[in-house]
Amino acid sequence: MPAPAMSVQADTPARDNAVGGHLPWIGRAAKGGRLRLVQGPIDIILDLKGPEDAVRAAEARAVMAFEGLLEQLVAELPVLRTPVGQGALPQGQVARAMASAVAPFRPDFITPMAAVAGAVADHILAAVTAESGLDSAAVNNGGDVALWLKGTARYRVGIADGRPGTAPLALIGIGAGDGIGGIATSGWRGRSHSLGIADAVTVLARTAAGADAAATMIANAVDLPGHSGIIRRPARDLAPDSDLGTRPVTVDVGPLTPGERARALDAGEKYAAELIGRGLARAIFLSLQDEVRSLGADLPAIREEKR
Repeated sequence: MPAPAMSVQADTPARDNAVGGHLPWIGRAAKGGRLRLVQGPIDIILDLKGPEDAVRAAEARAVMAFEGLLEQLVAELPVLRTPVGQGALPQGQVARAMASAVAPFRPDFITPMAAVAGAVADHILAAVTAESGLDSAAVNNGGDVALWLKGTARYRVGIADGRPGTAPLALIGIGAGDGIGGIATSGWRGRSHSLGIADAVTVLARTAAGADAAATMIANAVDLPGHSGIIRRPARDLAPDSDLGTRPVTVDVGPLTPGERARALDAGEKYAAELIGRGLARAIFLSLQDEVRSLGADLPAIREEKR
């Protein structure tokens, strides 16, 4: 989902020059800075490494792939807000990628919108890497990152839970051979709505769309149903056009006891382990009120780096 709670700290420029409405904006946050593409809820920053001519050519391809993208998605919103398998098949390239990313989670409730931010990032990444002149490319769409690395290139990301004043939970170095092409986060603290109570769940997976869908579902699984200290409201009371309909989404979580945190995280960790076993994720971080769990991060090519 868009705007995750656990931010991926990827050394991106400040979010100045924000554009309201749905008019596209293409430019740089600072002179010589990274290219930024903004339209409606889409807010992309490109981090491209390689010879200058290759970077400029890749940026031009990104702009071409970006133009008209939001309009294409808006045209298919009724289908994209319908639970996968219950409506017509999406027609657009990105819309089909969204549906494909959420399909492995059936029969649980999920709509293609759970993968929209990641699928958009994947789409732009495919455009910028259509030619082989780059050394590395990262497409950061509001915190969901599509990643491509070549040779010895490495990409370092800081995993944080989004709360002010907190240090990163981990610094992870990703290499070209690690099988990770996407990073995404979900949780109740961000703009996106969650059925669970995780402050944040970050997933590293083969694609950004797949990571996006997995993060959404794991965050939903971190939960304490019926707990009196958790405040929920129907999603449509907060966003009338929400794909979650009348399902109660979390709007506040009171202090939890250590045992309660453990039970909620145990549920999320069990589900996360299943997804890793099915090949739907490579590494997963779960955070709830200062308690953190990680799975898959002991893989030899994925490590916590010293700060």
